[in-house]
Amino acid sequence: MVMRVVYLILQSVLLILAGPLLLVKAALTAKYRGRITGRLGFGLRRELEVLRGVSCPRIWIHALSLGEVASAQGLVRALRHDLPGVGLIFSAATASGEAFARSHMASSVDCFVPFPLDLPVSVNRLLNLVRPDLFVLVETDFWPNFLHALRQRAIPALLVNGRISDSSWRWYQHGHWLFAPLFRSFAMLAMQSEADARRMVRLGVAADRVLVLGNLKFDNALAGVGEVLDRRQLGIAPGNRVWVAGSTHEGEEEIVLRVLQRLLPRYPDLCLVVAPRQVERGAAVAAMARERDLGVWQRSLGAQASGRVLVLDTLGELARVYGLAEVAFVGGSLVAARGHNPLEPAGFGKPVLFGPHMEDFDEVATTLLRDGGARQVGNEEELFQVMDHWLGEPAAARQAGAHGRRLVEAGRGTVAARHVAVIRQLLQGGERHGPVA
Repeated sequence: MVMRVVYLILQSVLLILAGPLLLVKAALTAKYRGRITGRLGFGLRRELEVLRGVSCPRIWIHALSLGEVASAQGLVRALRHDLPGVGLIFSAATASGEAFARSHMASSVDCFVPFPLDLPVSVNRLLNLVRPDLFVLVETDFWPNFLHALRQRAIPALLVNGRISDSSWRWYQHGHWLFAPLFRSFAMLAMQSEADARRMVRLGVAADRVLVLGNLKFDNALAGVGEVLDRRQLGIAPGNRVWVAGSTHEGEEEIVLRVLQRLLPRYPDLCLVVAPRQVERGAAVAAMARERDLGVWQRSLGAQASGRVLVLDTLGELARVYGLAEVAFVGGSLVAARGHNPLEPAGFGKPVLFGPHMEDFDEVATTLLRDGGARQVGNEEELFQVMDHWLGEPAAARQAGAHGRRLVEAGRGTVAARHVAVIRQLLQGGERHGPVA
């Protein structure tokens, strides 16, 4: 209670001081302008018309951004298959996450809604419209007013794919008074590992409400296998070997391009596909390649192949491009960006490289390294050495890829099934709807 009072006071002060500036930014920025009314709870009746008259249980699933949305795909598919009678509502906090969800989940989800701004009026209006029986949060995006409104309406909340990294753990300990009540708001918390579960209990959550169900990303890793993009679509010559550098951040592309320049004299058939995490950086990445006299073309422009570097600056295609790779480098890891999902290339049986910063995928990265499906590099020289080794000895690369593929296959399907069982249990606790808007 004290936490929420403090939160409301700080929120009110912020709105008074910065509210006008935030409104101007929302009006002038396209990605905010198109979504702000929906996040305030207005203009959604037509979108929610599909739920009118539906009396079956409704599950509202929410994911923060593109990475969390991708994590939720296997769970959504499993829910649609195992609980065909439920209504599935999905929201994402970011525009890119929402676009990905609409593109990849349209056949499984009944309707998509914006996630409300964490203002009591917006939260209550959205809940009145959606009327969920269960709220499922994927990994993160904790908002006090929203969770408070769920408790007031006796709508159970389930955290799935929960994790607590070392850096987050330090924050949670320092802000125990703020975070502990948020976590205690959930009826159940499904964590990725035993270590995550122990930390949640130490934050004051009852042990009987904390489960260890594994990482949902295992269920997604094989989803795109068999859906590899055609080389001709991408402009990659049939005889070229492909190195995919996926989800790269600023500071990593320069390293990857320098390594490519060192590799080309030894492997003239090598082609690099570099996929910046922020697709709007595609032009800047292409410019870096041109500065190094590397022929480059951008996927978003539909340009014809003209060199050795393809900039994959489009949404939703990276997973299918990993299937073309001889070797995959997973970005966000040579710079302090906490890393990205190494299971996607591993699911295709590709040898995986990543840097030292894999905090968001620590357990997965550790397991891949232990099982021989990946190598960790600390700098440009180490990246060059391992690339040179795997390109020079394809059998060793294939063996590493096979190790990763076996790891992914071992976890496939079981994680989502365990989550569906918990969701079924929570729904059986009582079917109810909130007030009608």
